[in-house]
Amino acid sequence: MASVCALRSQLFLFLLLWLYTLSSSQAAHHQHYSEFRYPFIKKASSFSSSLSSRGGGDHTYDYIVVGGGTAGCPLAATLSQKFNVLLLERGGMPFGNANISLLENFHITLTDTSSTSASQYFISTDGVLNSRARVLGGGTCINAGFYTRASTRFINKVGWDLKLVNKSYSWVEKQIVHRPNVAPWQVVVRDSLLDLGVAPFNGFTYDHIYGTKFGGTIFDRFGRRHTAAELLASADPHKLTVLVHATVQKVLFDTSGKRPKAAGVLFKDENGNQHQAFLSNSRSEVILSCGAIGTPQMLLLSGVGPKAELEEMKISVVLNNKFVGQGMADNPLNTVFVPSKKPVKQSLIQTVGITKMGVYIEASSGFGQSKDSIQCHHGMLSAEIGQLSTIPPKQRTPEAIQAYIRRKEDIPHEAFRGGFILEKISNPISTGKLKLNNTNVEDNPSVTFNYFKHPHDLQRCVDGIRMATKMVQSEHFTNFTQCDKQTTDKILNMSVLANVNLIPKHTNDTKSLEQFCKDTVLSIWHYHGGCHVGKVVDREHKVLGVHRLRIVDGSVFDESPGTNPQATILMMGRTHQVYGTENLERQTRKSSWCLVADQPGA
Repeated sequence: MASVCALRSQLFLFLLLWLYTLSSSQAAHHQHYSEFRYPFIKKASSFSSSLSSRGGGDHTYDYIVVGGGTAGCPLAATLSQKFNVLLLERGGMPFGNANISLLENFHITLTDTSSTSASQYFISTDGVLNSRARVLGGGTCINAGFYTRASTRFINKVGWDLKLVNKSYSWVEKQIVHRPNVAPWQVVVRDSLLDLGVAPFNGFTYDHIYGTKFGGTIFDRFGRRHTAAELLASADPHKLTVLVHATVQKVLFDTSGKRPKAAGVLFKDENGNQHQAFLSNSRSEVILSCGAIGTPQMLLLSGVGPKAELEEMKISVVLNNKFVGQGMADNPLNTVFVPSKKPVKQSLIQTVGITKMGVYIEASSGFGQSKDSIQCHHGMLSAEIGQLSTIPPKQRTPEAIQAYIRRKEDIPHEAFRGGFILEKISNPISTGKLKLNNTNVEDNPSVTFNYFKHPHDLQRCVDGIRMATKMVQSEHFTNFTQCDKQTTDKILNMSVLANVNLIPKHTNDTKSLEQFCKDTVLSIWHYHGGCHVGKVVDREHKVLGVHRLRIVDGSVFDESPGTNPQATILMMGRTHQVYGTENLERQTRKSSWCLVADQPGA
């Protein structure tokens, strides 16, 4: 009897242990699924390959897309409906990250300068603090969310099919774009713009038309962000593999023929182990969607670029092209700080004034009221009372910058109430270049934008700042903020202090609008170029001089589309997919394969 009782006890304990193990396994599975959301997304370390061989069929793909960002996600999603696709993203997951998902936390990711942050900050040689995305979903995970289409002029200029473009825009909009709950601050911006003649009021629209309008947003009515990563829901889960924390080191080339051809990629997983993935046949492609900083950097690291620069870095030259990294541009942003005696509801960009003088006016509000806001150190929300520029250039070390940020914690919160009028110029003439600092893909390259080098750019900034100060002085704003009408000098003086970059300030900042523009220039992350059409890629975005390599991102642009580019870059990924799918279907009737985007203007 005793032995039976002992056996029962053992069976009972075994059952409890089994149930506990089962529940733990299910919980772990649920946690994994909630983080990765889709079954085809995996950590890079799950990929197994031998560096000494080209592997078997499990590691060859019809398309390898490098960069799971604004263009890369929609690009991979639809291609996978017909073909085997590998999407490689160097960053982590956006799902379940409140700093990415919630509008109220918008500024926090931008202030996170850790190596695992979704935002990798960099400083251009101009002294302007900037950010590039490092997360699945790319810039749609860290931007201000504004969604607006490119102008018809831009679409015609690049040679795209307008009907197909609009169809692709709609595909994106149905999945992740929303109509904003317009904040009171944004209404005041609209009214002051209309009083200054930025008319007519075009209501809510995605279209790029002169006047004042409310645009779309990727934040829903609950303040939750919807990113390009959600477009992966349209993929065929059996034909798409997405690897996160997969840092591509370079494109691998076959140089045995007359012209180099892409063969695959070399990438590193989260544990530091290296892997290779290869294209499946002669008509497969590697597609770079690493963004305007990452794509020219990737070409250079892969041996495609100016011969002298590559040799200086001891990189084997695959193709000498002096234009890689050239023509880098960024739409300069200057802001006017608007104080308020009352708390202001948080809002990102919802209203935009599209002027006929080449200036866009936008606004943000309320991001200076939380403790976390005071940590903000760059970008359009840098409401920092004080000047980092007082630190001599050679002493502006990362440690000095972090010490400066810590000191701001003692600043009274009242100093951060209010918001900003954002003034930026369209299609800057001034351009710069990108070159490697070293051969580590995880380090930022050296980037120069040459803000306001061309006098026409500077004059447009002056015109825009005049308009912004008049808006702050309008009855619409003085009534709303409960502040007395300020002089232009006082408005500009507050704004000089509230805009932080590493450019030394001058005593005549408030007397000379030209100097104000130069000294307070910021970035709103609309940088582009480095791989221009006709110089680095052809009109189908195939890299000149090599086979089986294409670029689909903003690095091919010589101007940023619309007031804010994310809508067009999202559409661009989809448009290339649609062109590609149509062509592939036609070619498949003749052969087993064809290229993506094989129509002029794709």
